[in-house]
Amino acid sequence: MAQNKRHQGHLARKRFGQNFLHDESIIHRIIMAIAPKVGQHMVEIGPGLGALTKEVLPLVGVMDAIELDRDLIARLEQMADGVGELRLHNADALKFDFNSLAKKGEQLRVFGNLPYNISTPLIFHLCAQGKLIKEMHFMLQKEVVDRMIAEPGSKRYGRLTIMVQYFCQVRCLFYVPARSFTPAPKVESAIVRLQPHSEKPYTAKDEKQFSTLVTTAFNHRRKTLRNALQDMVTEEQLLEADVNPSARPETISIAQFVAIANRLA
Repeated sequence: MAQNKRHQGHLARKRFGQNFLHDESIIHRIIMAIAPKVGQHMVEIGPGLGALTKEVLPLVGVMDAIELDRDLIARLEQMADGVGELRLHNADALKFDFNSLAKKGEQLRVFGNLPYNISTPLIFHLCAQGKLIKEMHFMLQKEVVDRMIAEPGSKRYGRLTIMVQYFCQVRCLFYVPARSFTPAPKVESAIVRLQPHSEKPYTAKDEKQFSTLVTTAFNHRRKTLRNALQDMVTEEQLLEADVNPSARPETISIAQFVAIANRLA
């Protein structure tokens, strides 16, 4: 069993959600999608064994990488020797201050094969720092990406959809089969591109309250808005926001949720 999880001499650690990408054709497609160039500040989250790092580093010369597993640091340093300057940060990306990487006025291009167990909170963490980030390319669980790109009325449409689309333009680029990894996960993956809005199409006056409103609504997604939000919003406020109190949360657009939140603010 352990042997099946070993890749290039490193035992994948379940607690870190490690699945190492080894499919050269998929790696090539990812690099083509990211299209890194000299002068761009590239930041990789979870480089692992360096499948993407070794392709990006020679194209840009200098880049940052955040890796939680300290056992991989020496391997990555050795891989980068003579290829370029790889600035490694042995840290938890969920707690990492990305502002510490950027010079004044500079924007980051972030990419990585994200562990499934932290992908959603990490993306929320990055979206909150959206002005700092030009673009993000991530390998995620296919189901997560399908939820990100969902539209109102879909069963996949929910809190993740709304919060990510509120902050970013979202595009699914292509799917990645489980056999492209060692060990092979039990799910398919997908490559997604997230581009933070330079100007949001709809702006909540109080984004924390907006987030709470959306979370509360989808905690009771089978109820009508009138009942799901009864502790936060009056029926009159829903009508003032031009929202039907009898509608269910999964049918309400981002613009409508923002309108409701702004009535509260």
